[in-house]
Amino acid sequence: MTNATAIDNPLLIGKGLPPFDKIQPEHIVPAMTQLLAELETELANLEANVTPTWSGLVEPLTKIEERLTWSWGIVGHLMGVKNSPELRQAYETVQPQVVQFINKLSQSKPLYEAFKALRDGQEWNALESAQKRIVESAIRDAELSGVGLEAEKQERFNQIQLELAELATKFSNNVLDATKAFKLKLTDKQDVDGLPASLLSLAAQTARAEGEENATPEEGPWVITLDYPSYLPFMKYSTNRELREKLYKAFISRASSGELDNNPLIDIILQLRQEKAALLGYNSYAEVSLARKMAPGVEAVENLLEELRGASYDAAVKELEELKAFAQTDDLTPWDIAFWSERQREAKFDFNAEELRPYFPLPQVLEGLFSLVKRIFAVTIIPADGQAPVWQEDVRYFQINNEAGEAIAYFYLDPYSRPAEKRGGAWMDDCIGRAKMVDGSIRLPVAYLICNQTPPVDGQPSLMTFDEVTTLFHEFGHGLQHMLTKVDYSGAAGINNVEWDAVELPSQFMENWCYDRATLFSMARHYETGEPLPEHYYQKLLAAKNYMSGFAMLRQLHFSLLDLELHHRYQPGGEETPYQVRDRIAKITTVIPPLPEDAFLCSFGHIFAGGYAAGYYSYKWAEVLSADAFAAFEEAGLENEDAVTTTGKRFRDTVLGLGGSFHPMEVFKAFRGREPKTEPLLRHSGLLAAS
Repeated sequence: MTNATAIDNPLLIGKGLPPFDKIQPEHIVPAMTQLLAELETELANLEANVTPTWSGLVEPLTKIEERLTWSWGIVGHLMGVKNSPELRQAYETVQPQVVQFINKLSQSKPLYEAFKALRDGQEWNALESAQKRIVESAIRDAELSGVGLEAEKQERFNQIQLELAELATKFSNNVLDATKAFKLKLTDKQDVDGLPASLLSLAAQTARAEGEENATPEEGPWVITLDYPSYLPFMKYSTNRELREKLYKAFISRASSGELDNNPLIDIILQLRQEKAALLGYNSYAEVSLARKMAPGVEAVENLLEELRGASYDAAVKELEELKAFAQTDDLTPWDIAFWSERQREAKFDFNAEELRPYFPLPQVLEGLFSLVKRIFAVTIIPADGQAPVWQEDVRYFQINNEAGEAIAYFYLDPYSRPAEKRGGAWMDDCIGRAKMVDGSIRLPVAYLICNQTPPVDGQPSLMTFDEVTTLFHEFGHGLQHMLTKVDYSGAAGINNVEWDAVELPSQFMENWCYDRATLFSMARHYETGEPLPEHYYQKLLAAKNYMSGFAMLRQLHFSLLDLELHHRYQPGGEETPYQVRDRIAKITTVIPPLPEDAFLCSFGHIFAGGYAAGYYSYKWAEVLSADAFAAFEEAGLENEDAVTTTGKRFRDTVLGLGGSFHPMEVFKAFRGREPKTEPLLRHSGLLAAS
């Protein structure tokens, strides 16, 4: 490769921090075309000369994989945070070739045979646990990628992989476009009755962006969108029931009609997954999904979900009765729930979520988060802005130092909602993984942390809701597992090779600390006066923590059981439609049945466009682990600094440090000394008595 091309095309550098200041959509097609051609040659050479040893197989293969994930990972990252028509077009142009190459890599017979020979050979006993897990996963993944299929079946399998990748992209783009397409413009002050100042500011800012130059928070006009920071507060606070209904119906029917209709895509996706499972010799796609998860099988998952459902269903029925009594009506519709539960929460606990915003400006929340991480994991986080190019001026860059003051990791933070170009939700992604290099040096991990919180408006800092605070802690937990790993082999470092249903353990674990007195008071101070959060708010936060928790638990169980049913028992083109399956599951997992026009599945990107197909249950599975892990700190004593430090070190050395180098059950047992129990989760959710 001549230097000229790398200089001309920043996507071909292949290592180090991505030069976001130089990358343009027009670089993508030439870069990926050239890179794939080079990697094809490297793969062919490796296949021809492979020896079944760590250095003769795993190391050269890792090089190929990492060159691909460096370039393609940047493109995928930009699709999430800087989406544009040009970027999409470039992505869609090269995606088929990338998928084909990945198939080729994962279906390589010579490499598969070499992996098996390595497992059965002389060197095996000398390998570390991380290395063994990497080899075992490679064998299993190759088998799940169709390595053992005869030519015709393999061709069909590859066709399916390609179609599924394209369908996922289309599904996701449809949801983004449908979310973006809806705008509710309000000009009459009566129509914004009840809305908090933060939403009025955001709605006026959106209106200005839409061309209403003179829009102000006080006088309008105001534009409400289906983006979460706009949609959720509107549903909670708008006193106009008709407008809530209009917004709710727009939200649940996203991407379900016209050019952006995801309904036909759902049918094809489920059909193709079913066919893929059959080709691999499994009874259902859920079995394929669980083959690489911590849960032993569908039955074990359903048993856990049923145990949680049993504990939360009656609680949810009772919560609904109480809500009806409070609203003094028997006729509560889905667009009333958020509104009335927010009113009831205010009445019961005497505060609303908006009142807390001034106490949680982002810079201060970061300070609190960083001091917690120092307290429990003995690492220091310092700003490193300017040391890495960023994709948008609000993005920050930080460095993590160990006790000796040496850098051990870095991360980007992209905190604010940008509905025109950034997909909703929050996520952590790896930019660079930890690895020991040939010269013995350690390549330090770098993470992307992406949130979608309310941006700074009218000269104020970003003032966060408590939910946005817990979201930031959640994503940071993923980041910590990526960044504090002690594993030297990239294939099992950080979150790599961690079973999907165990990967939410550190993230959900971190959320618990938002309710810890020391942690909360270290960050909750009024952004103008600096006064700490009044004690009565803290008590109310604790009291309100489990408000409607039966409802919240059921909602997650509804999604989990629906996802499993669609991927395990549902037969595409059979008696039932996906929506009939949903209505059937809803009978035991909702206390207000979905509306006939509820097309929620059309925007269920987690399972149709993300990695959660037959895996949505992972949130609950991991929550059992994370609640039990936090209980270890409670048992040691949250007020006892020495005990917190000791337990924190054990957590860092096991859950965060070991990454994918051991089976997650072994890692959990190394930390906790036993297998996980559901009791702490039900206790933390206030559902123990109810069960």
